[in-house]
Amino acid sequence: MHVKAAIATGTGQFRIDTIEIHPPQGDELLVELKAAGVCHTDYDSMSWGKPLVMGHEGAGVVRAVGPAVTRFRPGDSVILNWAIPCGRCFQCQEGNQHICEVNSPVTSGNRASGGHADLKRTTLKGQPIERAFSLGTLSEYTVVREAAAVQLTVEMPFASAAIVGCGVMTGYGSVVNAAKVKPGRSVVVLGTGGVGLNVIQGARIAGAGMIIAVDVNSNRLDMARKYGATHTLQADRADVGLLQAAQQVKVLTNGRGADYAFECTAIPELGAAPLAMIRNAGVACQVSGIEQTIAIDMNLFEWDKIYINPLYGQCRPDIDFPILQKLYEKGDLILDDLVTRIYTLADLQIAFDDMLAGRNAKGVIVF
Repeated sequence: MHVKAAIATGTGQFRIDTIEIHPPQGDELLVELKAAGVCHTDYDSMSWGKPLVMGHEGAGVVRAVGPAVTRFRPGDSVILNWAIPCGRCFQCQEGNQHICEVNSPVTSGNRASGGHADLKRTTLKGQPIERAFSLGTLSEYTVVREAAAVQLTVEMPFASAAIVGCGVMTGYGSVVNAAKVKPGRSVVVLGTGGVGLNVIQGARIAGAGMIIAVDVNSNRLDMARKYGATHTLQADRADVGLLQAAQQVKVLTNGRGADYAFECTAIPELGAAPLAMIRNAGVACQVSGIEQTIAIDMNLFEWDKIYINPLYGQCRPDIDFPILQKLYEKGDLILDDLVTRIYTLADLQIAFDDMLAGRNAKGVIVF
């Protein structure tokens, strides 16, 4: 089968090209992609030093299954999950499926193929090509492991379903699974892009009493109110470490500081900023995946503050994705409005430009 896909060159560029998709084997599924989210990680993947099929957020329909597949059949609608658990390693047995020692594309050190060594299902001009995070969702079709899919069981547009598998799960899970926000407590969210908005609505769903959104962009702060922010603070770009904003947070929280703070900016210089926002014995959560070396004033840890750096909202796909679907069905989880623009695959460069300019909460490619 010949299909169109976005191919990263490895040198900072991409092109739309034709790839060959071969029938699924073993525990694999052939999935016709109906929608794929556009993420900063996809943009970064253009510079990972090798060609690959781009994309790691997607939803679609199963069209064929390998002989070892037990949970799906052709015609099933699915949401794809990039942190694919093996179910057998130490971390999976500990309940940490998102950091599987066998398949995780992050802990394995290979964000292209992860632990999926057999790349023969996808070829470019007859040669095997890797798929980003073993998914490669910026393609009309893909072949994935059965463990990479969760059935879509509620009425939901594919564009909305596609974004569940990364930004929505990361934001919601950081609140509920990782920080375990308690009802009635105060929360600060630094950065109100796609992930930050999902932290905000995760805090709302968890029952937080006060949700303070902090951003330099007034338009994003307007969106934050829609998703559940009770207070907004427009930060000054010259506010180093957001220390001035932290003082405003303390005023709002009776001089003590917030119970929880979440960093969602992906700006290394703000890696320590959530520590400045929280009270003694509060919880700071680094959500955006900062990986650079940063300096932290240890005074910010005083006293008894906890700083956590969870991956992917500690996702357990077969548990969390059904919960998110039910929350959407009830009207508690906002997804449709989070998709602020739809694109075709041919418009991928425009989608990247809009993302980098901060025009969208979330852009989605629809096939």
